[in-house]
Amino acid sequence: MSAASPSLTPTGTIALTVDRRRVAIATVVGTTVEWYDYFIYASAAGLVFGKLFFEPAGPAIATLLSFLTVGISFLFRPLGAFLAGHFGDRIGRRPMLVITLILMGVSTTLIGLLPTYGVIGIVAPILLILLRILQGVSAGGEWGGAVLMAVEHAPRERRGLFGAMPQIGVPIGLLLASAMLAIMNLIFPGDAFLEWGWRIPFLFSVVLVGVGYWVRRSVEESPVFEEIAARKEQTRAPIGKLFRYFAPLVILAALVFAGNNAVGYMTTGGYIQNYATNPNGPLGLDRGAVLWAVTVSSVFWLIFTFLAGWISDRIGRRTTYIIGWVLQGVFVVTLFPLVNTGNILLLGLGLVLLTTGLGLTYGAQASWYSELFPASVRFSGVSISYAIGSILGGAFAPTIATALQQATGTTVSVTLYLLGMTVIGLVATLLLRDRRGINLRPGAEEEQRRGIYAWSK
Repeated sequence: MSAASPSLTPTGTIALTVDRRRVAIATVVGTTVEWYDYFIYASAAGLVFGKLFFEPAGPAIATLLSFLTVGISFLFRPLGAFLAGHFGDRIGRRPMLVITLILMGVSTTLIGLLPTYGVIGIVAPILLILLRILQGVSAGGEWGGAVLMAVEHAPRERRGLFGAMPQIGVPIGLLLASAMLAIMNLIFPGDAFLEWGWRIPFLFSVVLVGVGYWVRRSVEESPVFEEIAARKEQTRAPIGKLFRYFAPLVILAALVFAGNNAVGYMTTGGYIQNYATNPNGPLGLDRGAVLWAVTVSSVFWLIFTFLAGWISDRIGRRTTYIIGWVLQGVFVVTLFPLVNTGNILLLGLGLVLLTTGLGLTYGAQASWYSELFPASVRFSGVSISYAIGSILGGAFAPTIATALQQATGTTVSVTLYLLGMTVIGLVATLLLRDRRGINLRPGAEEEQRRGIYAWSK
């Protein structure tokens, strides 16, 4: 019996429940592996890549260049989103998830094997950038497939909860990345960390990708895509259709994510780690202590992200977001006053408080995005909106924050930048409608096209 069957025997109901649970587990595992790989790079960029790959530029410029390599990958996320969106709307969600996972794992492992500038000169940063670009292509294609597998398998009344499953893979990925680096810092202290300690978390990606591949291969295709394929209604040029009819929606959805992503990349992009541990900076805190503080904050980010999905099934996606924007704005203002005390416990408190807003403006994203776009262009719509939002938000947030702090000599300018991005996310949210519970099947395209914007009927 197909997972999409409208009538089910008691045995079929059990099978359907088991299949949904398997899909939920697969999306969590897969996104965790993807974002572990992605964040291990960003953390290493804030901690060691400036010295290892860009040292001849001098400490300040080396830091900026290191963060620029984090941002460059975002410019290639749309390419991954376009490719995965096109083929995901034509051949299915499942194959694209496997392809993106393998691409990310290979790129990450190769980074762990790269010689440094001191060994092969200018070739080292060039190879580093090329591998980071491949990570960006993979990340751009990953998210849309994962969230659609989760949401399109979910019961209508629990889409927020199921959609939160791939979302929590992001904080879990950060947790694992930070914890691995913190452990390596203990095992390989001082120069040993620069020599070998930072490489092991990258090489460990091979194990994680093997697990993720096995889990993802075990799940069924999305029932929505199966129905599209059965009707032979795959769109020949889904991206063209998307921008012809839904360009304003893509822009607004991207701005929603940008407001969250810019703030989130203060830790996921390695900025706080670099700012707090830089021996030439104002704090000079212990690297291991800061990594553990980020790890603890990741646990709270996970909790609030999951909670947001659950809450959104009860009060709506839009309302959950609005509450999240308010909290995010408040705790953006308190972040640097706590960090700048130089007390590791207060730094950790600042990061933990920030996760409340970050979680509430991220946990409901999968279900809301999925309910905003019609079935025939849904993979393309959610993937491209996410990719554009990541460029506008997180891509160069660590670089911008570093440049602002260096230019003004104060983190007040960074706070104003993050507060401005939060307001942009709030405004975009207010211009969209909540569509909780809308029919996601391909036969309901007319319903899916109506009532998207706050001003529409």
